[in-house]
Amino acid sequence: MTYRQIQLTLSARKGTVFGIFFCIFGLILAATFILPKLYTAVASVVIDAKIDPVAGGAFTDQILASYVATQADVIASERVGLRVTQGLKLDQVPSLQQKWRAKTDGRGDIDSWIASYLVEKMLRVQPAHESLTHPGNVISISVRWTDPKMAATLANAFAQAAIETNIELKIEPAKQYARWFSERSQALRVNVEAKQKALSDFQNATGIIATDQKLDVENARLTDLSTQLVTMQSLRQESQSRQRQVSGDNDSLPEVLSNPLIANLKDNLSEAETKQSDVAARLGRNHPDYQAAEAEVATLRAKIDLETAKIAASLGSTSQVDVRRENDIRQALEAQKKRVLELKHQHDQADVLQNDVVTAQRDLDAVTQRFAASSLESQIQQTNVVLLSSATEPIEPSSPKVLINSLIGLFLGAVVSIATALILELRNPLIRDDLELLQLGVPLLGKIARISPRKARTQVQRVQLPPHFNRSEI
Repeated sequence: MTYRQIQLTLSARKGTVFGIFFCIFGLILAATFILPKLYTAVASVVIDAKIDPVAGGAFTDQILASYVATQADVIASERVGLRVTQGLKLDQVPSLQQKWRAKTDGRGDIDSWIASYLVEKMLRVQPAHESLTHPGNVISISVRWTDPKMAATLANAFAQAAIETNIELKIEPAKQYARWFSERSQALRVNVEAKQKALSDFQNATGIIATDQKLDVENARLTDLSTQLVTMQSLRQESQSRQRQVSGDNDSLPEVLSNPLIANLKDNLSEAETKQSDVAARLGRNHPDYQAAEAEVATLRAKIDLETAKIAASLGSTSQVDVRRENDIRQALEAQKKRVLELKHQHDQADVLQNDVVTAQRDLDAVTQRFAASSLESQIQQTNVVLLSSATEPIEPSSPKVLINSLIGLFLGAVVSIATALILELRNPLIRDDLELLQLGVPLLGKIARISPRKARTQVQRVQLPPHFNRSEI
């Protein structure tokens, strides 16, 4: 359809076009004045962007945008709506009661329904973004209501409920942690007391205390016995070596050589032998003096042999004594080793029990510190969401908007009316131009200009007719 055809169609069907246009425009305008007026009150809260509550540092732009969006979702949550409903006692408002009964037939919780109704229908939460790279930290809370005072009250109530809910969201986990840490600390305290009692009982049973020096003393005794055993083994080996020399040349024994009595006897024997030789040379072997000298020499030799035999016998008894002493020292050393090992085992057990006590006490201290921190956090009544501006009672209604609705009515009326005329023309096409006849191959014999019926009657009345012509036959 060409532009001329559209123009001719609209011109031919202008009655239909104007009728539909004025109907649609009138309906929209009537609905604008019939619909109840709604007033919009706006409150705003600001997010403190100096400290990140999660990371503990400054907010980045990405984290700030995500945190602001989360706070907006919290404000628009049913939990905040339920808090506003219960705080303002909206369940006692007759209009809301009627809507609740009409929607639910009186079933369900009216507070929950009103909260959902407010959040979904009347509330709008909009974060204020300065730009894509630098997001804002202000959230606007707007509430629409038929009463301007009630709209402002609801907006301020949502802002306050959002702040209180934000505090609760921080306090509730802290309270749960504090409760858990409290129960855990009691169990750990009982465990510490049990560990300490086990350590005390063991120390009382074994006589071991934390500053016990008994193990050092027993170790010193063990070392001394080891030294004595080594010394005694050397003495025993030496005495046994000398004892083996007794069966050979006893005169070469060091004890014999160093014995002063035997040395004195040997000196006397040497003098007696000299005297005997001298008497034998002078008087002869049968002389009484020679025999006396010979008897003296024999006596001295007998004394030397006797003393040598005594020394040799004493060496044998010394070796036996050394062996007995070595065995005694070895037995004492073995007993001391057992004693030291037993004391070390007891000290190891005491160290294990002491470590158990230290570990249990460390766990108790850690849980106690976390309990104190959680308890302190559960009592904090501060948040980084602060009321920026309170909602005031609006003067002018926010909807319906007469100018915007009028423009919409004009646009819809024009579009629908024109579209209707064109659709009717397409369903029942008519020839409205001589060019269409030529396009169809129909010869054009003539063309009469369009004359309106009123103008045609006027021209007929002005025509001069003969007298015999009957005007009524025209």
